[in-house]
Amino acid sequence: MPEQIIIYGKEHCPHTRRARDAYPEAEFIDVQASPENMDAMLRLSGGVRRVPVVVKDGVAEVGHNRGA
Repeated sequence: MPEQIIIYGKEHCPHTRRARDAYPEAEFIDVQASPENMDAMLRLSGGVRRVPVVVKDGVAEVGHNRGA
Protein backbone atom coordinates (compact mmCIF):
# COMPACT_ATOMS: atom_id res chain seq x y z
CA MET A 1 0.00 0.00 0.00
CA PRO A 2 1.48 3.38 -0.99
CA GLU A 3 2.32 5.86 1.74
CA GLN A 4 -0.23 8.66 2.14
CA ILE A 5 1.43 12.08 2.25
CA ILE A 6 -0.27 15.40 2.90
CA ILE A 7 1.53 18.74 2.89
CA TYR A 8 0.00 21.69 4.73
CA GLY A 9 1.59 24.92 3.61
CA LYS A 10 1.34 28.23 1.81
CA GLU A 11 1.18 28.45 -1.96
CA HIS A 12 4.12 30.84 -2.37
CA CYS A 13 6.33 29.68 0.51
CA PRO A 14 9.79 28.46 -0.62
CA HIS A 15 9.92 25.84 2.15
CA THR A 16 6.52 24.50 1.12
CA ARG A 17 7.70 24.45 -2.51
CA ARG A 18 10.71 22.29 -1.59
CA ALA A 19 8.47 19.84 0.26
CA ARG A 20 6.08 19.69 -2.69
CA ASP A 21 8.99 19.10 -5.06
CA ALA A 22 10.27 16.29 -2.83
CA TYR A 23 6.82 14.64 -2.68
CA PRO A 24 5.08 15.31 -6.01
CA GLU A 25 2.50 12.63 -5.24
CA ALA A 26 1.42 14.37 -2.01
CA GLU A 27 -1.91 16.05 -1.49
CA PHE A 28 -1.35 19.79 -0.93
CA ILE A 29 -3.54 21.77 1.45
CA ASP A 30 -3.16 25.55 1.42
CA VAL A 31 -3.57 26.78 4.99
CA GLN A 32 -4.39 30.28 3.77
CA ALA A 33 -7.35 29.05 1.72
CA SER A 34 -9.63 28.56 4.71
CA PRO A 35 -9.70 28.72 8.52
CA GLU A 36 -10.54 25.00 8.58
CA ASN A 37 -7.30 24.16 6.78
CA MET A 38 -5.30 26.23 9.28
CA ASP A 39 -7.11 24.61 12.22
CA ALA A 40 -6.34 21.13 10.87
CA MET A 41 -2.65 21.99 10.46
CA LEU A 42 -2.45 23.44 13.99
CA ARG A 43 -4.00 20.28 15.45
CA LEU A 44 -1.42 18.14 13.66
CA SER A 45 1.53 20.41 14.53
CA GLY A 46 0.65 20.78 18.21
CA GLY A 47 -0.13 24.45 17.69
CA VAL A 48 3.10 25.32 15.89
CA ARG A 49 2.45 27.98 13.23
CA ARG A 50 5.23 27.05 10.85
CA VAL A 51 4.95 25.57 7.37
CA PRO A 52 5.21 23.17 5.82
CA VAL A 53 3.72 20.45 7.95
CA VAL A 54 4.30 17.15 6.20
CA VAL A 55 2.04 14.29 7.27
CA LYS A 56 3.18 10.79 6.31
CA ASP A 57 0.74 8.02 7.18
CA GLY A 58 -0.72 10.11 10.00
CA VAL A 59 2.60 11.24 11.52
CA ALA A 60 3.21 15.00 11.29
CA GLU A 61 6.60 16.66 10.91
CA VAL A 62 6.93 20.44 11.11
CA GLY A 63 9.27 21.69 8.41
CA HIS A 64 10.56 19.77 5.44
CA ASN A 65 13.49 17.57 6.54
CA ARG A 66 13.27 19.45 9.84
CA GLY A 67 14.73 22.49 8.12
CA ALA A 68 11.94 24.99 7.67
